[in-house]
Amino acid sequence: MKQIECAFEADVLSAVIQSRWPDRVEAELREHAKSCEICADVAAVAGAIECAREEVPALPDSGRVWWKAQMRARREAVEAVGRPITAIQIAAFACTIALMGACIGATSSWFQSALKWAWGEVTSFDPATVVPYATALIASHGLLVACMVAMVFVVPVAVYLAIGKE
Repeated sequence: MKQIECAFEADVLSAVIQSRWPDRVEAELREHAKSCEICADVAAVAGAIECAREEVPALPDSGRVWWKAQMRARREAVEAVGRPITAIQIAAFACTIALMGACIGATSSWFQSALKWAWGEVTSFDPATVVPYATALIASHGLLVACMVAMVFVVPVAVYLAIGKE
């Protein structure tokens, strides 16, 4: 009849779990495990399980996982709620500017005359007269023009760098 239990089985298991097997156990227990099929199997299986358990990274505790999930859900909810509000604010700003422009355009005679003058200049554009005038303007106000061109490039880059750090 084949033996299914051993009196030393628990001792071998405890030595493997405590990382004492096989170097730091009594010589008698080691000799017994060599001759006992059950204890040899327990040592092999428990050793494999212990090795596999040591290789698996530790899982974070459930409270921390729950808290992070709650924070993420709140952040996503705030972002989702903020999108339509931002779109409505942009649309309201555009409507306000359009309404102000319409009011100024309809009620201001100087604005209407300026628009007529600008349209007349655009339709009667002659490069032969504009190029010398533009060249003289740039020559006399070169520093101002250079600063304006630099600001056209510097301000967007500065805004990008300021917002990009978030």
